[in-house]
Amino acid sequence: MAARGVERLLNVIMTIGSRRRIDRSKLFRVIPDYADAPSESAAERMFERDKAAILELGLPLVTEADVLDENTVYYRLDTTAGDAVLDLTTAEYTVLLAASRAWDDAAAGGAARRVRSKLLSLGHDADPDLLRRAPRGSVESLPVLTPLLEAVTSGSTVSFDYRATTGALSTRTVEPWVVGVHDGHWYLHGWDRVREDARIFRASRIESFPRVGKAASQPRPARVDLAEVLGRLHTGDESAPALVEAAPYKALELRDRSDAPLDVERFETAAMPRPALRRLVLGSARWVTLLEPVEWRDEIAQVLARIAQRHEGAADLDAVLDAPARPVPRIRVASSGAEQLSRLISEASYVQSRSEVDLAELAEALGITQQQLITDLQVLFVCGDMGTGFEDLIEAEWEQGTVRVRNADPLRRALQLTDVEVTALLAGLAALEPAAGEESRLVAAARSKLLATRAAGPAEHRGEGAEHAGGGAERRPPTPGASTGPAHRGEVVLAAVHRALAADGPSDPAGTLTIRYSAADRPGTSVRRIRPLRIETDGTRSYLRAHCELAQGERLFRLDRIVELLADDTPQQRDNGSEAGSSVDVSGTVAGEVWLRLEPPAHWIAEAFGARELRDAGTADQPASYALLVDPLRAPLVDAVLEAAGAADVLHPTSLRDTIVTVSRTSALRHRPT
Repeated sequence: MAARGVERLLNVIMTIGSRRRIDRSKLFRVIPDYADAPSESAAERMFERDKAAILELGLPLVTEADVLDENTVYYRLDTTAGDAVLDLTTAEYTVLLAASRAWDDAAAGGAARRVRSKLLSLGHDADPDLLRRAPRGSVESLPVLTPLLEAVTSGSTVSFDYRATTGALSTRTVEPWVVGVHDGHWYLHGWDRVREDARIFRASRIESFPRVGKAASQPRPARVDLAEVLGRLHTGDESAPALVEAAPYKALELRDRSDAPLDVERFETAAMPRPALRRLVLGSARWVTLLEPVEWRDEIAQVLARIAQRHEGAADLDAVLDAPARPVPRIRVASSGAEQLSRLISEASYVQSRSEVDLAELAEALGITQQQLITDLQVLFVCGDMGTGFEDLIEAEWEQGTVRVRNADPLRRALQLTDVEVTALLAGLAALEPAAGEESRLVAAARSKLLATRAAGPAEHRGEGAEHAGGGAERRPPTPGASTGPAHRGEVVLAAVHRALAADGPSDPAGTLTIRYSAADRPGTSVRRIRPLRIETDGTRSYLRAHCELAQGERLFRLDRIVELLADDTPQQRDNGSEAGSSVDVSGTVAGEVWLRLEPPAHWIAEAFGARELRDAGTADQPASYALLVDPLRAPLVDAVLEAAGAADVLHPTSLRDTIVTVSRTSALRHRPT
């Protein structure tokens, strides 16, 4: 929709909404684009498209025939429907506003960009304190999301080009059942028509703009749990508990899943499949030794020995230089007129409900620049009721940084959310939930009210993908056989953080916490007194930004590494606890370029570390890829290479290869029979 189309639609809405009703013939005379159309049929087609766009906005456009003359058709906006959009408390509205920011990005397409402006049209005031405590950050924002969500809500097929972990690119046609968020990433799950089987696709690997096609024919399951589907990818036939030895306060994920005390050195894990336990042990190999079952212990020792052997000496980089770079998919979606029109109406509604609004405040609320806001106001200024003349145009002012909008009463209404937009908000709520703490009840209440807005009828599963979307804080799906709910330790820590964030200023003692923190790159733990400032998230992990007395400045603490809360009078100390585990230095970042060779099972490393470039390698029978990382954190990367169990090799720099050799050899020795 071009700029002229936006102005025309706004004029149509103002002209219809400014009166009790208007007949079709008069509407066609007073709207310039209809009156100047080359033919009556052209005007009719234009108006039909405009009607569809108005309904898509959520405006209650009503068509009525004259009771005495069926050839006379009237149009009006139903004023009785304008208020029944979402009955939200201030707290619930604030949670939804925070959810809209979870993935509201220009790259995400129409659904993401429309949601926030439609929420603003509701006329609510947000709770600034609650909004401050809501996690900041985003899940993936991708241009492919809107057509995927549309296909789910409409029950249609969708086709796209997909890059598998092997590097192969193929065209897939899918009947989608679920589009949702798990672990900060978007997934599509549905029936693959070519493979004739259920498949799951990571949305970031879709390399073409999805094409929505014909109606789906495969029956949709009554309920689909995305986390469960992903978890099944990591199952195994052999399952058992295991006996492990771990440095105190380390291997926290393994301890949490096994309900093991934080400080004991030997404990039994929960029963889980052999591959899942191997992943957890290898990922914490610097701190953990698997004792039993003996066969599993021998396997760990062999894997670590192979990793060390493959990293000895310098690697040959000629193959990397000769490998072709994988093209970077560039899927661009321009901002549509529907998005701009939704924003224009919301701006007018928001300002009119408050008489006047600060220009900078309104721009920030909408997530746009002040210049873009002024451009929008200039459009409002030239639109209005075309049936009465220029005296009934909208009055918009923004001088001295204060915005006022008058003579725009038809725009003072809440916009209905479409099923796709509801799905987007549900996914945003799922992303917020892991760090919601005591506000989780508000997340649940907001979700319930969103679900109640779904359209009734045959498409009863509309938006279901986001209802079941997970928001877990792990890089990959949860380990099968283990608890997938938040551990008690995490709940206690999160509740305390939220209480501290709600404290009344820096002088309030309730705003200070004393924590034991277990860093990923050092043995032992530190004890720190902190004043929480806000929770942040990168989509896969939640962090606490806080002022640290020990460091005399702001620091970022990963929430799942806060081991426990301590008494306020506990002496502070830097990391000087138990020296068990690896003594090799893995602190800081690896400066500059890091090249990895990744087999398909380890492709997640490229995604988790945001690979700058990928190059295809290997053969059709043994596919692989080269991944370029820039300035990655050393400790997490070392742990990831070990966790990949030989499917990932560091090629450059040699110093990092040497670190891998030292860590894997040391860990392998601990796993050999004594």
